[in-house]
Amino acid sequence: MHMFFISWDRFIKVCAVFILVGISLIYYNGGYPGNISVFAPQRELPIYNVETKEKNVAITFDASWGAENTQKILDILDKYDAKATFFLVGIWVDDYPDMVKQISAAGHEIGNHSSTHPHMNSLSEAEIEKELSTTSEKIKKLTGKDVRLFRPPYGEYNNRVVVTARSLGYQVIQWDVDSLDWKDLSADVMAQRILPKAKEGSIILFHNDGKYTPEVLPTILGELKSRGYKFVRVSDLIYKDNYYIDHKGTQILQSDNLQ
Repeated sequence: MHMFFISWDRFIKVCAVFILVGISLIYYNGGYPGNISVFAPQRELPIYNVETKEKNVAITFDASWGAENTQKILDILDKYDAKATFFLVGIWVDDYPDMVKQISAAGHEIGNHSSTHPHMNSLSEAEIEKELSTTSEKIKKLTGKDVRLFRPPYGEYNNRVVVTARSLGYQVIQWDVDSLDWKDLSADVMAQRILPKAKEGSIILFHNDGKYTPEVLPTILGELKSRGYKFVRVSDLIYKDNYYIDHKGTQILQSDNLQ
């Protein structure tokens, strides 16, 4: 019979490996039910949609450049008794202050879309804070309302962007249905993209300067309304507390999942 011997140095190294693995399991939990990652830190996610049984959807518009179609969009929303959320860039606010006031006066919600529309992932925490605070201050000065929603330009984000925005009191909002109106798709093509995907709790992305956005909106609003959907502001769609965000970015009410 052969005896197996291990040196003291090797024993110490093996123990150190097990200790490191244990620490990783404790501190690098992925944050989602049943998902533990040893090698990667927790990934922070924005809200892409909401798990709900209510037939509510949120229509959203990003406004970065141009305002030619904005009045048409507001008129269409009013016709269908639809409330929407407009994510505004600070430089757009500077160029169209009267339109900002009009959007707010019509009962729509205004969110923050940064100050200069940068790639947020490349910014420091201080730079991110400046991008958000500058725009929110401009919006509040024009509307008298605090801004509590933020959508990153280009839909780009990392943990630093999400965590910094949340620390400043913002909910970070993405989307689960993309019209791709910025590609100048026809109204028919956009409708075929949007209508099969829209569901309870969806957040639908448009742009205020999309070439055919005013043309497709009546189709989208009319069809979804006929299906029994209501069009609400993002802040009226999302949960304010007692929730978690799963690995797909769906915001889920915690109490619904308690055993």
